[in-house]
Amino acid sequence: MQPSAIEIFRYPWRFVTEAPSIAALPPQGPPEVAFAGRSNVGKSSLINALVGQSNLARISNTPGRTQSLFFYVPDLPKAAADALPPVALVDMPGYGYAKAPKNAVAAWTRLIRAYLAGRASLKRVFVLVDARHGLKAADETLLNELDRVGISYQVVLTKADKVKPPALAAVEAAAAEALRKRPAAHPAIIATSSVSAAGLDLVRNEIAAFSFVP
Repeated sequence: MQPSAIEIFRYPWRFVTEAPSIAALPPQGPPEVAFAGRSNVGKSSLINALVGQSNLARISNTPGRTQSLFFYVPDLPKAAADALPPVALVDMPGYGYAKAPKNAVAAWTRLIRAYLAGRASLKRVFVLVDARHGLKAADETLLNELDRVGISYQVVLTKADKVKPPALAAVEAAAAEALRKRPAAHPAIIATSSVSAAGLDLVRNEIAAFSFVP
């Protein structure tokens, strides 16, 4: 018997596969929720915080380290082992790192675009934005692509613990205004911290809403 949707975060999660190219993607199956953002915005840290595991997703202080798509699913009890995993989390390559080799940037761009445009199981992209800086030009480029292909996305502010409340509110308001006329944008912005756990339950609830749980 499958656990309820939100309970998937009470189980350990496991790495499934790394896809450095579209040809290496796993077969489409459970709903997928992807995490995108500028290099070093905190994607891996947020994924680890959401699942309560410190070393599920690789964390690096070197921008551009993640060059593939990484897939993770909950490690369900034996009774549900033969069932379709209820949801998969996907850690995407970071973008906006100018010092990366041009051929590497081109390869990441092709991979991201092909994944976003052709993955029917992809249900939501969380666009992670550093709360200290707000939306940048590289983020806008991704939002344009997501609007073009019609993939639902939601802005998640990271490192909110490093910003004072008035400044955080200003960043949220600016992001909300920027998203207001974007067709594929979810209107709710979630401020999170992998350190204080602020906002994590809100993100978990969003993910659980897409979980394939009978």
